[in-house]
Amino acid sequence: MEFFGTKTPVLKVLDFLIDNEAFDHSKSDIARGAGISRATLFNIWKVIERNGVVVATREVGRARMYKLNKKNPIVKKFMELDDVIANHCAPRAENEMLITV
Repeated sequence: MEFFGTKTPVLKVLDFLIDNEAFDHSKSDIARGAGISRATLFNIWKVIERNGVVVATREVGRARMYKLNKKNPIVKKFMELDDVIANHCAPRAENEMLITV
């Protein structure tokens, strides 16, 4: 999602969850992985949950674990967009690596 320049906290969370879709994560893990503070995550969490971006998977001790809701139509579109951007940027990144080596 860096394609769009400065990312909002919600986009940072979404980007982290898409990149790590195979695993479930605690809120602390999500905040750390997204590069935002826990306070920021807690401020946006209701929006993320209300829009069905994540689903709760299990509890580990006192921590509830969450996973990207790949059945959500909004999430599906963001995943498609992420793939398109990656495919668009991959040749350019490959060329840059060839030049700098």
